Amino acid sequence: MESGVTHNGEVQIAYEVFGKPEGRPLLLISGLDGQMIGWADGFCEALVGAGFQVVRYDNRDCGLSTHFTGRKRAYEVTDMIDDMMAVLDAMGWQSANLAGLSSGGGLAQFAALRYPARVRTITAISAIPQYGNQFLLFRYIRFPGPFKLAFRRYGETPAEKQRMLIDVARLAGARSLPLDEDWLRQVAEESVRRCYPDPRARARQLAAGRAAKLPAGGIAGITQPVLALNGDEDALVRPAAGRKIAETVQHGRFVLVHRMGHLFAEPLWPQLVGEIGRHAA
Repeated sequence: MESGVTHNGEVQIAYEVFGKPEGRPLLLISGLDGQMIGWADGFCEALVGAGFQVVRYDNRDCGLSTHFTGRKRAYEVTDMIDDMMAVLDAMGWQSANLAGLSSGGGLAQFAALRYPARVRTITAISAIPQYGNQFLLFRYIRFPGPFKLAFRRYGETPAEKQRMLIDVARLAGARSLPLDEDWLRQVAEESVRRCYPDPRARARQLAAGRAAKLPAGGIAGITQPVLALNGDEDALVRPAAGRKIAETVQHGRFVLVHRMGHLFAEPLWPQLVGEIGRHAA
């Protein structure tokens, strides 16, 4: 694995590379306020074994990339897509396959519409179809789902921040195939070390999403092949979200992954890698 930094104007974007240049280009896009290390090293290496060169990166306002301040919208979704293109430029990729987790799958949908020539395929994992209207997204949210932790309070110490990150990840795991506890602790510790959690960063990313506008026709204008993967044990997003994505785009396919939550455990890696490998160009 190699690390790098690129820039979109004054914004710094940190990224990491797995695999050799001859592999098919695959960019992994993290979800809301999620650092790139949430894409497990082993999963990235399994994708390399399937013939990819893999890049994961920190979105702006996350991890080692540039952070912003304040409670209000500080940037647009288009800025986040341009950050993504800056990573492709740094890699020398004219185009790439995109795999986005949760809201990262939403960013992939916007990217395909904004820069169609640069997006080969999309894999949307645990994602919701984008409408350019955030209120329409609630039809795909399970309740209480993401609001279960709304009233839980955490302190400001590193241990408390790690506890918060672990609780969020546990909520996103599957009941019958939970995430590995040792891995959760390691990622939580490393996340706090890399960048102390800023509770306002998530609000700023959400504000950018609420203000985002799609072109006329919405995601029906996506011409690239789209694979939507959703878990039957996702406590946050209904599988109907992936079905809707696949039905709306021009070339879509939906796969319901059994025993998968909003996030996915290691025993599911072979299935997901196989699906992505068959789908990508």
